[in-house]
Amino acid sequence: MEKIKGLIDAPFTPMHPNGDINLDVIPAYAAMLAKNGLKGVFINGSSGEGYMLTPQERMAVAEAWMKAVPEGFKVIVHVGSCCLRESKTLAAHAEKIGAWGIGAMAPPFPKIGRIEELVKYCEEIAAAAPSLPFYYYHIPAFNGAFLPMTELLKAVDGRIPNFAGIKYTFESLYEYNQCRLYKDGKFDMLHGQDETILPSLAQGGAQGSIGGTTNYNGRELVGIIEAWEKGDIETAREKQNFSQAVINVICNYRGNIVGGKRIMKLIGLDLGPNRVPFRNMTDEEEASMKKELEEIGFFERCNKL
Repeated sequence: MEKIKGLIDAPFTPMHPNGDINLDVIPAYAAMLAKNGLKGVFINGSSGEGYMLTPQERMAVAEAWMKAVPEGFKVIVHVGSCCLRESKTLAAHAEKIGAWGIGAMAPPFPKIGRIEELVKYCEEIAAAAPSLPFYYYHIPAFNGAFLPMTELLKAVDGRIPNFAGIKYTFESLYEYNQCRLYKDGKFDMLHGQDETILPSLAQGGAQGSIGGTTNYNGRELVGIIEAWEKGDIETAREKQNFSQAVINVICNYRGNIVGGKRIMKLIGLDLGPNRVPFRNMTDEEEASMKKELEEIGFFERCNKL
């Protein structure tokens, strides 16, 4: 299967002030991401509050992205759910509308505690969209599925025909690299932490990544890879350090899903509020965050509309 090259964005789900999804802004959103060097989107995941959307809303969001993206822009649909039947319905829908691929994280409930349980979960979802690449989304901080990913690759190898790889959002660069090296790189290991792109490149990985801060800091993150490919390590290091400085700011404001979504408003693309139980930022917090971002020169380097 084709391996992804470049950075894929995990977009926020745009919402109206009353919390309804806002599909009208998605064309401008897609154009902005493409303009700033992103190669696709991984929609309805954690950044997109996917578990807080109804199945109908998730399908509507997927259809809107498919209509909005430029040619060659990949759309990967996160279809994970606590209800396996719902996941299979979403997977089949993604295949029907022509999405490039699908992905699923382990459900937060019930917690998956064994590799075989996880394989069976992935197997049934992948079989619902057999023509699409399937990616397992490893984010154990979200769902408690702290399972060895090298063992997952061994278990799915030869069992799930369309298993493409893993979106790896965890702190172990050692395990990430071991997965990347499995059978001389058989599976596509998508790096999932924007704060460690450069060390992953140094190991030979991160040819493809999926990130959340790419929504507003994509130019700098793309720049890390470009500088690395040119052999300009100092520039790559500076851009990685700057990207960590941006992450340090959003960590003061409830992370990427809350703080990051509000940054979109500050750069000119208002994507609305987060859904309850997320605690939305106050106007005072927004002003404080803007000041912290100004202090690190963010607005001179952020994504441009």
